[in-house]
Amino acid sequence: PLWLFRTAEPLEYHMSFLKENCRPDGRELSEFRTTTLNIGSISTADGSALVKLGSTSVICGIKAELANPTVEAPGKGYIVPNVDLPPLCSSRFRPGPPGEQAQASSQFIADVIESSEIIKPEDLCIDRGKLCWVLYCDIMCLDYDGNILDACIIALLAALKNTRLPKVTVNKVTCKPEIDLKERHELPVHKHPVGTSFCIFQDSILIVDPTADEESLSTSRLSVVTDEEERLCSLHKPGGTSLSAEKLQTCINRATARQREIQKLIEKVLNSVEAAQ
Repeated sequence: PLWLFRTAEPLEYHMSFLKENCRPDGRELSEFRTTTLNIGSISTADGSALVKLGSTSVICGIKAELANPTVEAPGKGYIVPNVDLPPLCSSRFRPGPPGEQAQASSQFIADVIESSEIIKPEDLCIDRGKLCWVLYCDIMCLDYDGNILDACIIALLAALKNTRLPKVTVNKVTCKPEIDLKERHELPVHKHPVGTSFCIFQDSILIVDPTADEESLSTSRLSVVTDEEERLCSLHKPGGTSLSAEKLQTCINRATARQREIQKLIEKVLNSVEAAQ
């Protein structure tokens, strides 16, 4: 029976599909799972978004706090992303301090924020050398079925677009910040980076948006991040087999098409959220 074949010989099972240009879940090789997005669902956060990519689901909450700018960058605030892969989302993760994959994912998101200039740190400065915003971007996986990075970037971008910061003025007499929670303004989001992740099988077969099974069986992985100007913001390839120039170009082309789809999706959901208010 099929399930026995899948359990006993998972790679052979997957290859039998890939050779026919399809996948066990019925998708074509270059097809994403259904992507759904919910924005502003965490009322206690300054901005939030929930993303589902097939069975993988990720939530991002953004909390803004006042802080002193660093001595090196007196005119800048900062963004602190953290990706959490708790045991709740998959049996592959253990309780305790963040594992290797969670740390690598947090670092990847931090690199994307910096390289894409999604937010300019100068925009987070309130009073040069004295006061700035820190945006804590907590991204938590609720259900893990592969391709966590793409889901994290969509959740982060949508949550940033949903973030409203209260008005802050510095009292001239006391030199203390005064926060007006009633008057909020949106955060200037300068770029719209979107990630597209691939897995490579037998050094030649490329698939997009891998499930957890596909990730574990593949010979290498690749994530390409592009923005609306088709600029390549980040290319993340943790080891594995090498990739030809043609294959890489195919990946970049797929990524630019995906970027347009996701940006449209975010705008559509944001508009419906604003209409509801």
